Amino acid sequence: MTDKPTAPKTISELDEAALFYHRYPHPGKLTIQATKPLGNQRDLALAYSPGVAAPCLEIARDPALAADYTARSNLVGVISNGTAVLGLGAIGSLASKPVMEGKAVLFKKFAGIDVFDIEVDELKVEPFVDAVAALEPTFGGINLEDIKAPECFMIERALRERMNIPVFHDDQHGTAIIVAAAVKNALEFAGKDIAKVKIVASGAGAAALACLNLLCSLGARRENIWVTDIEGVVYAGREALMDEWKAVFAQDTDKRTLGEVIPDADVFLGVSAGGVLKPEMVAKMAERPLILALANPNPEIMPEDALAVRDDVMMCTGRSDYPNQVNNVLCFPYIFRGALDVGATTINEEMKLAAVAAIAELAREEPSEVVARAYGGVSETFGAKYLIPSPFDQRLILRIAPAVARAAMETGVAQRPIEDFEAYHDRLNRFVFRSGLVMKPVIAAARGASTRIIYSNGEDERVLRAAQVLIEDKLAHPILIGRPSVIETRSARFGLKIRPGVDFECINPEDDPRYREYVETLLELVGRRGVTPEAARTMIRTNTTVIGAIALHRGEADALICGLDGRYSKHLADVRSIIGTAKGVQDFSALSLLINTGGATFFTDTYVTENPSAREIAETTMLAAEEIRRFGITPRAALLSASNFGSRDMDSASKMREALAILDEIAPDLEVDGEMHGDSALSLAMRNRVMPNSRLTGEANLLVFPSLDAANIALNLVKVMTDSLHVGPILLGTAKPVHVLTPSVTSRGVVNMSAFASVEAKTRKAAEG
Repeated sequence: MTDKPTAPKTISELDEAALFYHRYPHPGKLTIQATKPLGNQRDLALAYSPGVAAPCLEIARDPALAADYTARSNLVGVISNGTAVLGLGAIGSLASKPVMEGKAVLFKKFAGIDVFDIEVDELKVEPFVDAVAALEPTFGGINLEDIKAPECFMIERALRERMNIPVFHDDQHGTAIIVAAAVKNALEFAGKDIAKVKIVASGAGAAALACLNLLCSLGARRENIWVTDIEGVVYAGREALMDEWKAVFAQDTDKRTLGEVIPDADVFLGVSAGGVLKPEMVAKMAERPLILALANPNPEIMPEDALAVRDDVMMCTGRSDYPNQVNNVLCFPYIFRGALDVGATTINEEMKLAAVAAIAELAREEPSEVVARAYGGVSETFGAKYLIPSPFDQRLILRIAPAVARAAMETGVAQRPIEDFEAYHDRLNRFVFRSGLVMKPVIAAARGASTRIIYSNGEDERVLRAAQVLIEDKLAHPILIGRPSVIETRSARFGLKIRPGVDFECINPEDDPRYREYVETLLELVGRRGVTPEAARTMIRTNTTVIGAIALHRGEADALICGLDGRYSKHLADVRSIIGTAKGVQDFSALSLLINTGGATFFTDTYVTENPSAREIAETTMLAAEEIRRFGITPRAALLSASNFGSRDMDSASKMREALAILDEIAPDLEVDGEMHGDSALSLAMRNRVMPNSRLTGEANLLVFPSLDAANIALNLVKVMTDSLHVGPILLGTAKPVHVLTPSVTSRGVVNMSAFASVEAKTRKAAEG
């Protein structure tokens, strides 16, 4: 029987949000979609009877053809019996299903791999193995998940012996690969030899033992490895809580505690419980020690506590709010990507070591311009605070998958070797920018930036919910314009924990000590544009967008978010009169991002200029391209028209041709072409038919429209028809970071735009010196 924890009487706001997230609009996190058209009787005949007989017979003749005619070669089974689920323990197979669905989502998002999650209600090893082994015809690989030790060792070993596809227990090997990469880089940075270092482990479960075994494959010596668990030191002759896997690391010693074996340790590996490594123990470790404190959410020792004892410590944790996060998503999607792409029959030691080397080498690479832009213009370089890459480094798949694929080929376990690695790398690179993860580096760059963002709609529920996320995730310091009593009442009503004057600053339009100063500043800026002193006083009492813009102008905030109610054009007029355009920019324009299963596509100008001139279109395209680079994406712009490379002679087509000529002159490095149809922009094959020598390579990701009507209509149609996530509108050309949102924005949209504004403000500050 499994343990059944009793439900807590109260749940946190995060728990409540998680329950809502998993339940609506459809229960769970997965669905199945057809990849072939099913629009008519012929489609149905091809998809099922009688057409399906042809591929069935081909596979019966040659089983290897299943990779050509079915989804098997890109399908992984994520399988668990629920005996060791995250930090929840043995909650059972059914209760583990949300975790397995979550793992499936990560496979899909990070590596484009499809997953069936399978929860097996079986605790005994042999029946579980029988059940999984029988599924081999279905899958290209098996990812075992959340199975307790020592059964996980026995299950994986038996399945690897019986199955001719990769079987990978991620809790063991995923953690081990990242730990090994961190150790490899830390020892190189410290100038130490892995064959000579002393390694002390706290914890002897599946992950810890897999880490130690892989470190031995890298060159660590078993006689230099000391293992401790809840019974103390693993020593020769110990009988309590011992098994064949743990016994490999038993030392012939009379030492019995972690405190006794920690002196002179070069590496501490913690996969156990919070607080077990004491500061006085850290003081006794060797010079320049590496501490991997991986217990979550509370590490074996907090980084600040270790660094307080000595400043030469290198720290890794499992937490995202500290450098060097050991996160399995760094490797498991990409290891399976490489293994599946060559039809590997197993994931062997050489493939794991190839992944270790790829991760370690990526951390030592000079950060590319694209990656630097993705992280707000600032990238960590190799050193104590950057031993392993960020989980959101978009280059991970480009390094790990080919390395694993090559290792599989070199060791003879690849059934479908890759013939052209340059073409393979190009295919992976295209996936990176179609994965829908475009906001991840922006969120990562915003974290810890301390950007002050002022919100004109501070009493709005969406802003309040977003503010709590921003505060909890340390993405920004929100400043809310609104009546503190109203904000506090609404926060309590919505179950939010944040409070005005405690967690964030408020500007009260009815009673703020800076009222007179704000009026004076407004009159200085717009007093000669028809705004009387009385009108200025009224605006500072009633127009929250004006209040926010004045605060931003005065340097009391770093960015402004407004526009959640009222007309976009009215908010834009207030921003134009107070903040104005950036130096050298004619006027504002708006960029919108849509993210869906097809990837990320930018639209411009979606909200500002009704009928832009050719020069305005060229300026908008340049500004949009610069913003796109902030997402870590290389812009590829298509100037759209009803004319396809001169197929029609019309005013809008002439305008787009003139805009292209201007861009050729002022931005020769920008990848741009036009005028063209929308389908030519998004389909290389279609574009090659009408313009084989187009300057665009691949699909356009920036769609530039000839008019506001065209851009706005296209944006909203595509958004609804594809169920896309809209990020924006992103206001371009402002003297300071300002974004005017729309009444349809969600709290999630407010968070996304806040993260973008935070990174934008951070980048501008860095550029200004």
